[in-house]
Amino acid sequence: MKAIMISFDQAHYDDVLAALNASLARGFTMMPVTQGRGTKTGEPHYGTHAWPSMCSTIITIVEDRQVEGLLERLHNIDKASEMLGLRAFVWDVEKTI
Repeated sequence: MKAIMISFDQAHYDDVLAALNASLARGFTMMPVTQGRGTKTGEPHYGTHAWPSMCSTIITIVEDRQVEGLLERLHNIDKASEMLGLRAFVWDVEKTI
């Protein structure tokens, strides 16, 4: 199993949920308001007067076979509006309860 953390501009919300659904990634935990900035490009997401946009973050746990399809769908969302920002990180899940 893998954990995928997806951090994205809130404007991508519907598209990210559609990617999860299309990938059969049913369960997730969402943090609706997160802040941050990209390592190389894109605008900061601070929710301030100067940088008003905000991010959301979703963590989902999926089977190994689901990872590539979900990452491809997320990458396509990001490519369509690169300045908005979307990043996904994958970790191994060693144990669950």
